[in-house]
Amino acid sequence: MSIRDNTNRRLKEVLDIMAAGSWLDEKPNGGVVLAEAVARVPFTKEEAEILSGGIPRGHKNLTKATADLVRAGWMTKGRSGWEITEEGLKATVVFTTVETLAEALSSGAQAPAGTALPEPPTAKQAAKAPAKKAAAKKPAAKKASAKATPANEADNQASQESGVEHKEQPASVALAGDFGTTLGAVENWDPSHNNVQMSLDAKQGTWKLTADLPAGQYSYKAVVNGSWDENYGAFGVNDGANHEFAHAGGPVTFHYDHTTKDVLRSEV
Repeated sequence: MSIRDNTNRRLKEVLDIMAAGSWLDEKPNGGVVLAEAVARVPFTKEEAEILSGGIPRGHKNLTKATADLVRAGWMTKGRSGWEITEEGLKATVVFTTVETLAEALSSGAQAPAGTALPEPPTAKQAAKAPAKKAAAKKPAAKKASAKATPANEADNQASQESGVEHKEQPASVALAGDFGTTLGAVENWDPSHNNVQMSLDAKQGTWKLTADLPAGQYSYKAVVNGSWDENYGAFGVNDGANHEFAHAGGPVTFHYDHTTKDVLRSEV
């Protein structure tokens, strides 16, 4: 099966996941939806390959493909989460296979006029909706209890002066991982050390940290407000699996977006 075929399979799962969530009156985080779709249709070895942006090939393809659902008018992406539209719900009734869904997106076809909305799911079907909190995967090291340094007032003022609206920002974001000691922390996975704190770019609305790391395999998570009670792993899933990446060595910049709860990387 080709990469495009697998992406189409996951795209149908995205629509089905959001349809199930609509009956719970929820707007799930985009990262949660994508992670659930990947869990249902796992990446092949080729799709799991990490690209230069620090994300798997399959994740990049799927994220890009969800724009087709938006263009079709079947879903919306907002700061408060992703939401399926009535036309999207009707699409789940008419285009019931991966093939017919892919063809409809390609041709611009819509559900015929008069198509009824789907019936509310049974309890078993509703259970397939993405959970608000994914299964925990804690780092091996102990949790830190100390509070991290809050974002400074200058950043907050810059955000107001820029006139750019962003999701309400946390007091601090730390990058806790197995490279903490390389950055000067006493131990790895300690979100309280100053050297692993990210800085808020108030104009962009994202948090950044640049580190010069030797070649190796690394894991990390974003820890919000200095406590492991709120941490985000791969795909921005709350308490999800660790971010993991192979690094050839040299400077790398981490970017955390509190809207998506995800951390991307760029080598500089």
